[in-house]
Amino acid sequence: MSPSEKGSVSVLVVDDEFSLRESCASLLRTEGYQVSVCGRGDDAVNLLQRKKYDILLVDLFMSQVGGMEILAAVKERLPDALVILMTGNPSVESSLEGLRAGAWDYLPKPFSAAQLQVLMGRAAHAVSVARESHPEPPGPKTAAKKAPQVAGRPILGASRIMREVIELAAKVARTDASVFLTGESGTGKELLAHFIHENSRRSSRSLVPVNCAALPEPLLESEMFGHTEGAFTGATKAKPGLLEVAHGGTLFLDELSDMPLSVQAKILRVIQDGVVRRVGSTQVDAVVNIRFIAATNVDPMEAVRNGSLRRDLHYRLRVVPIHIPSLTERKEDIPVLANSFLKEFWLSHREPSEPIPSLSDAAMTALQRWPWRGNVRELRNVVEHLVVLAGPGSKIAPEELPFIHENGEGWGSGSGSGLVLDRAIMDSDYHTARELVLARFEKDYLEHIVRETSGNLSDAARMAGVNRTTLYRMMERHGTSRDQLLLDTASARS
Repeated sequence: MSPSEKGSVSVLVVDDEFSLRESCASLLRTEGYQVSVCGRGDDAVNLLQRKKYDILLVDLFMSQVGGMEILAAVKERLPDALVILMTGNPSVESSLEGLRAGAWDYLPKPFSAAQLQVLMGRAAHAVSVARESHPEPPGPKTAAKKAPQVAGRPILGASRIMREVIELAAKVARTDASVFLTGESGTGKELLAHFIHENSRRSSRSLVPVNCAALPEPLLESEMFGHTEGAFTGATKAKPGLLEVAHGGTLFLDELSDMPLSVQAKILRVIQDGVVRRVGSTQVDAVVNIRFIAATNVDPMEAVRNGSLRRDLHYRLRVVPIHIPSLTERKEDIPVLANSFLKEFWLSHREPSEPIPSLSDAAMTALQRWPWRGNVRELRNVVEHLVVLAGPGSKIAPEELPFIHENGEGWGSGSGSGLVLDRAIMDSDYHTARELVLARFEKDYLEHIVRETSGNLSDAARMAGVNRTTLYRMMERHGTSRDQLLLDTASARS
């Protein structure tokens, strides 16, 4: 954060130890924060009635009125303020009690200036994000409902089944309940996990994704729990794990059923107790407050039955199950997704000033009738392929779809042998196959008559027995022109 941004954040330091209180205040003022100090808990409670603060740095143990009483007063009078508890006796019980009562984080004494700077920086960032995400209520003209978004991009779904999934995800996002996502590979489980996190009260903290299938057991355990210095060969210094990184935020366990059972047991202990022991440690190294989202592309009950997923862990994480349907179950979403990807990749790969191409009706029909075994991920790849090869403002024809040619020789052989129907066409239903064949024939016929008349469209129209307007319409349907057809013909000959 910039000094000016820090200058808008008000902080109250409450500690009955004069030297610590003043040194913290001095450091935070140097950082640019607006800082007030208070040496008694009851004075701090009275101060809350007269002034608002964004962040409170509070000693947990003080005479008369302690940190927990101050925390309760803050929650009642300043519910949006963040409270950081300082304690010289950081027991697991007291730390958990503070976190459960609504403390944002805790800071064990003694702490360094760097530790205070980092923690306050994170808290100030959370305050800034909260301000941005809670703007003034919109007026009558600006209150229109927006599509749900992830990182500023809408989650698209016109189908009833996908709208129900998004509505359920939005409802559970407001809680801290664990969520278990199921669905085929490529359906968007990680995207939905991000949506849940970004719409939760933990959105100012990290979402930490873990691919449980990507790492071998020893490395996965070290990555998840961290390790102490000398815990194993190569552990030259202590390292916090992803569980500690996810403290206050969300941990996304992707492909959970591929996690080794020994690591599953340790994850279950963290869920139950909220404590982390690093590899090689004999003590509690951290107390964590984490929201868990798990996902798998297999039937979780079958994984429980075959022993690859612990039954107790499954039920701990399956507070709210959400199943994401495959793309073939929601084909009405394909036009919305395809057009969105087309715009996204065009702006990514091409000049923004160039007109965006569009999909012809026949191409869209072919997309809707293709068996998307790779689901949305495969559709994204196909559209990106089209964008890379499409001309500005062109209309993309079905024969340009990459899967049309992947199982056969394709259209024509260039040796006069005529039409060759590839596997992709023959596997389609009659109406789709007919549209694909007619579209290929029309473009090939256009190339033929333009080539035979050396680009003279009047002669080409007479040769075809149609007027010039019909030829122009045919070229528009295929996103091409006379010059492009001549160029394609010359390229084919060379």
